[in-house]
Amino acid sequence: MLVGIMGGTFDPIHTGHLIAAERARVEAGLDEIWLMPANVPPHKSNAPKATSQQRWEMVCLAAEGNPFFRPIDIEITKGGVSYSIDTIELLRKEYPTTEFAYIIGADMVQYLPQWHRIDDIVRHIRFIGLARPGYELDIAHMSANIRSQVTIVPMPLVEISSTAIRQERGQKRSVRYLVPEVVNGYMEVNQLYEA
Repeated sequence: MLVGIMGGTFDPIHTGHLIAAERARVEAGLDEIWLMPANVPPHKSNAPKATSQQRWEMVCLAAEGNPFFRPIDIEITKGGVSYSIDTIELLRKEYPTTEFAYIIGADMVQYLPQWHRIDDIVRHIRFIGLARPGYELDIAHMSANIRSQVTIVPMPLVEISSTAIRQERGQKRSVRYLVPEVVNGYMEVNQLYEA
C-alpha cells in the first residue's frame, strides 16, 4: 500500500489542504492520504493558536466523508518537536509493510536539502511536490539521491491560508466554504481564533 502523508500545523485545516491531498492522491496513484497534525512544527516560530487536541479534532472532522482520508495522531501522541525523520522511523516501525510519501508544497521542495537528516529521510520515503501555477520549481540543483525521490504533480491555484482564516475569525467575519462546514461549526462552538 502506498500512503501519502500530509502533515501540517492545521491551525485550522482548510479546503486548500483537502484539495491538495486529493490532487496528490489522484495524480500520484496513492491508496490513502493520512492527515497528520504536527505537535510542535520545527519550521514555525509561533506556537499554534488552537491546542493540539482541537487541531486533531478538526482534522478528524475534515476527513469524514472521504474514504481515502485517514487522520493519524502519531506526532501529537509522541509530543515534542515534530521532526520528519523521527516520524518516519515511528511509521516504519508501526506499519512495516506500508510505503510512504510526504506531500509538500513546491516552496518546501526547494528546501529539502536543508531538512534535518534529509539523506536518511530520502532512503526511506518519497516526496510528492505540489506545483502551483506560476511557481517556478527547479530541482536540478539538488543531489541525485534527493531529486530521485521527488515527484512533482500539478496543483490548482487555491489561495486559502490558515493565517487568513484565523484573521477573518478574529474580525468575526465568515470563513464558510474556506473550511469544511463541520470544521466551521467546530470553530464556532469552541470560539476558536476569536479576538
